[in-house]
Amino acid sequence: MNYLQIEFETMKEGESDILVALLTEAGFESFEEKEISLLAYIKEADFIEAVLEDILKVVPVKYTRTVTPQQNWNAQWESSFEPIIVNDFVRRTPWVAIRAGFHQAIQQVKYEIIITPKMSFGTGHHPTSYMMIEQMGTLDFKNKTVLDFGTGTAVLAILAEKMGALAVDAIDNDDWSIENAGENIATNNCFKIELHKSDSIASGKIYDIILANINLNVIQSNLHAINAVGKKGSKLLISGFLKSDEEVLLKALHEHGIIHHKTCQRGEWISLLAELN
Repeated sequence: MNYLQIEFETMKEGESDILVALLTEAGFESFEEKEISLLAYIKEADFIEAVLEDILKVVPVKYTRTVTPQQNWNAQWESSFEPIIVNDFVRRTPWVAIRAGFHQAIQQVKYEIIITPKMSFGTGHHPTSYMMIEQMGTLDFKNKTVLDFGTGTAVLAILAEKMGALAVDAIDNDDWSIENAGENIATNNCFKIELHKSDSIASGKIYDIILANINLNVIQSNLHAINAVGKKGSKLLISGFLKSDEEVLLKALHEHGIIHHKTCQRGEWISLLAELN
């Protein structure tokens, strides 16, 4: 399976975040920010040029397109993936370290997670992943049941188990993500995470904490399902959307009886903490 690499030229401040959000909605799976450009990747079979042209009407930038064989991806990640440390949300001290297996161990953090990202989202580098991890530090995961909807690399599921979760269901609809998540779960010696390949949330279980770092459309279309697998007091932590989407999302939460507690912002991106009622 080949991937297309689309390289976009340098944009004005804030345009890169908007472009990434629009490309994510269009099926692009991974992104890499360079000093003077943005690289975006999508399966060649999923690429629709007319959709890209519509996006470029919103963010008008020049681009080049090349075909990238799947097997080249790991080498590319290994050459660019640097460790990241997420600070404690309250004390602002080092709390979670995320690194690849070829990096040296990182000392003086509470949790260390080893990730081989491959084509999946979730290394902590993107603002949405960073904020999700940061806000997880404000929640009590001990003996809690957790749903990680759109797990990607499974970094959030892994952190949930390390923070004491009783059981974690991790869902993704992409074969590559499921394979990658399984490898990362094993690498981190996690045994309480169950992986499920699905594009929807199955009913029948009730969760204390629901995590979803996906995109606005997916979250909006799944709020009814989220309500169905939660209970009064269940926490909902979501990200994957821009500050400009907040009003729309808050309205949708209100319509589903979900109580908004907090919005965090990093660049143009936001993360919301809410509670089911």
